[in-house]
Amino acid sequence: MERYPRHAALDWHLPLFHLDQGQLRVIDSPGWDECMTSRTLYLFGSAAPPLFDVAKVIETAQADGWDVCLGLTPTAAHWLRESIDGLAVLTGHPVRSKYKLPGEPDAWPPADAILFAPATFNSINSWALGLTQNFVVGVVAEGIGKGIPTVTMPCVNAAYAQHRQLDRSVTELREQGVTVLYGEGGFVPNPPGSGKPTAYPWEAALAAAKHRAEGRDERQ
Repeated sequence: MERYPRHAALDWHLPLFHLDQGQLRVIDSPGWDECMTSRTLYLFGSAAPPLFDVAKVIETAQADGWDVCLGLTPTAAHWLRESIDGLAVLTGHPVRSKYKLPGEPDAWPPADAILFAPATFNSINSWALGLTQNFVVGVVAEGIGKGIPTVTMPCVNAAYAQHRQLDRSVTELREQGVTVLYGEGGFVPNPPGSGKPTAYPWEAALAAAKHRAEGRDERQ
């Protein structure tokens, strides 16, 4: 029997597999059956401390019926570099942080919704200004034009929040149809150095993505 070991770097549980007459079969995966679905969530993250909970967030989304594809900014991918292979096994899709080459096939199914969280000061402003130098910002910028239901939740400290461009960017994204969970009911900035990553309101972000996707389904 061949197994993929559990990956402990982020304190999560991976499915275990074995080869049975040439076929790869799941032998241990909590909630795996619930993950088999046609509804796809693109979960994007940038380099902020709540990113280290991404495995648990993926499992929560899968338990709620999402097929999750994980995309990362280049710095976020560097932060999780020891866990990329395990995250790919968990989602069943390659983890992406770079644009594909011309002519390469799409590695992911089409998105039913996008959740960009945590989204840093740089990512929010780049997105609002249309500066698509990295893969995830390019996808969410294009997603506005494609009409993909999109939710983002920033993660910035109170010093960054004083920069007037942040409020301008939040307003711009909201005016273009993006649900931005910033302020009451979403992320509230903390003073520099006093943030609590475990208090990041992931539940609100996932609930908003589900709500946006269901609203799209009702219109179709």
